[in-house]
Amino acid sequence: MRTHIQEIIVVEGKNDTNTLQRYFDCDTIETGGDQVNQKTIDRIAKAQKTRGVIIFTDPDTPGEHIRRIINQNVPDCKNAFIPKDKAKTPKKVGVEHARKEDLWHALEHCVTFSNYQQSLSWEEFIDLGLVGDARYRYTICEKLFIGPCNGKTCFKRLNQMNVHKEDILKLLKEESYE
Repeated sequence: MRTHIQEIIVVEGKNDTNTLQRYFDCDTIETGGDQVNQKTIDRIAKAQKTRGVIIFTDPDTPGEHIRRIINQNVPDCKNAFIPKDKAKTPKKVGVEHARKEDLWHALEHCVTFSNYQQSLSWEEFIDLGLVGDARYRYTICEKLFIGPCNGKTCFKRLNQMNVHKEDILKLLKEESYE
C-alpha cells in the first residue's frame, strides 16, 4: 500500500509527478518551469487554503528560484528539500531521479518558512562562522532540512524558522564543529 500524502505537492514538471505518484498516493501541481505565472500561483494559493501545499522543487538554481517565488506569494507552504547527491544522474539533477527512500525522507522533514521577527542577528550569524565557512553552513542546513544555501538565504531561512544562536551552537556541538 502506498503512503497517502494529504497536501498537494508542487513540482516542476511531469517527470517529477510521475516519480512521486509511482511511490506515493499524492496529487501535484506542476509549475512547468522557472517562470511561474499568476495562474499557477493562484492554483497553489487555492490548494494551500484547502489541503495545504508542499513545495518540492529540484535542488538546483531554477528550483530555488521557483521555491522563492511561491513562498513569497503563498504564505506558510511546507518545503521539502532533497540533497543534490540524492537526486541526480551523471548528467541531470532533479526530484525525478531520486529513490523512494530519499523522497520520503525529504517529505517527512518538511519545514515551513513564515514571516518572522528576527531570532538571530546578522552579527551572531557572522560570529558563528556561517558566512565565511560553507562547511559549517551546510552542516546546519542539512541538520535543519532547509537545503544547502548561500549565507544570505541561510540567514533568512533560519530567522523564518525562529532559530536562535543557542540552537545552532547545540547543532554544531553535536557535530563536533565547535
